[in-house]
Amino acid sequence: MEYSARDFLENGDPANRELSLSCRELTRAYYLCDYRDEEKKTEILRKLLGKIGKNVSIGAPFYCDHGKGIFLGDDIVIGMNCTFVDNAEIHIGNQVMIAPNVQIYTASHPTLPQERLIDDWEGVSPTFFRTFAKSVTIQDRVWIGGGTVILPGVTIGENAVIGAG
Repeated sequence: MEYSARDFLENGDPANRELSLSCRELTRAYYLCDYRDEEKKTEILRKLLGKIGKNVSIGAPFYCDHGKGIFLGDDIVIGMNCTFVDNAEIHIGNQVMIAPNVQIYTASHPTLPQERLIDDWEGVSPTFFRTFAKSVTIQDRVWIGGGTVILPGVTIGENAVIGAG
């Protein structure tokens, strides 16, 4: 995968850490919410996500890194136990079905050790490694089967079906 300097992020940055901690609190509250309390669940999702359309159902548990980088259209079903690593934006169109255990990753690390690892990182960076992030887009009327893993930078076109696993 190709990436540029602007694709790299600093997960240990205090603002990123705070956003991540806030996200963890909201996803926990969502998990603990009465499953029939649609009003409370929607209220939590509006605080958590960047955008949520009409008629959206997300099974619990649901995990994400920041939440604010996730933009959902209308008529979406997301099964239980899905993980969205939204270090970059995740855009999901309308009439999308996402089965349980789907993972969407916008973040990864360079494969070459000289690009991935930071020499003499202490005092310069909160972490010893580099992370890059690229947006993921899932267009309208897509069905993603259970256990699918979607990697950084991927766009899934309209009407596509992604097989399980």
